Amino acid sequence: MYTAKGKIDQHELVTQYLPQVRRLALALQVKLPPSIELDDLIQAGTLGLLEALGRFDASQGASFATFANQRIRGAMLDELRSRDWLPRSVRRNARAMDDAIQKLEQRLGRTPEEHEIAAEMEIDLTDYRQLLNDTNNGQFLPFEELIQEGIEPGAANRPADPSLSGLIDDEQRQRLIESIEALPEREKLMMALYYQEELNLKEIGAVLGVSESRVCQLHSQALSRLRARLHEAAASQ
Repeated sequence: MYTAKGKIDQHELVTQYLPQVRRLALALQVKLPPSIELDDLIQAGTLGLLEALGRFDASQGASFATFANQRIRGAMLDELRSRDWLPRSVRRNARAMDDAIQKLEQRLGRTPEEHEIAAEMEIDLTDYRQLLNDTNNGQFLPFEELIQEGIEPGAANRPADPSLSGLIDDEQRQRLIESIEALPEREKLMMALYYQEELNLKEIGAVLGVSESRVCQLHSQALSRLRARLHEAAASQ
């Protein structure tokens, strides 16, 4: 969309891409807690679109559509990262859970069961599952963003790249693949349904024969296992 003078018609582009902002917001919202409003994502995405208009350089070779989609989605992720919706105590307990899983895997030489993780943390199974629920309220960012935060502290403050390949190198990617393969079968299936097939929690629950709340718990536990394995692999290098 260019004017007679060969310049980008910004008003026309904004009008053209606003529906795309909404589509990207809807696609992201289905993976987020109900407390995240669609309008907030759309507002952030619109700001990302305006930023894309100001920063786009056609001489770099990328199309405006590709550049705009990256900035729109990146702005939405920045908005989500800015919301510190997990209390400090929950974050502290989540780190303790990661540590417990890592210690148990080293000690047992296998993936620990829920009751074993709870016992290692010196809490009962009910409290452990509540911790999974509490932690999961802040863990519905896209998978590659979560894994990147687990690999590199402070990664959330960098500009978002929508591709997994833009976030981790080949060696880290291989560790991630191996870590996913080592998950218990039900958690591995849950991850595939959620991140590859893009089913929502209700649909995943129907496949697995469990409640949406239980899907959240499995999701949180799987991510904790992955972070523990990635930290261990990174520390051994």
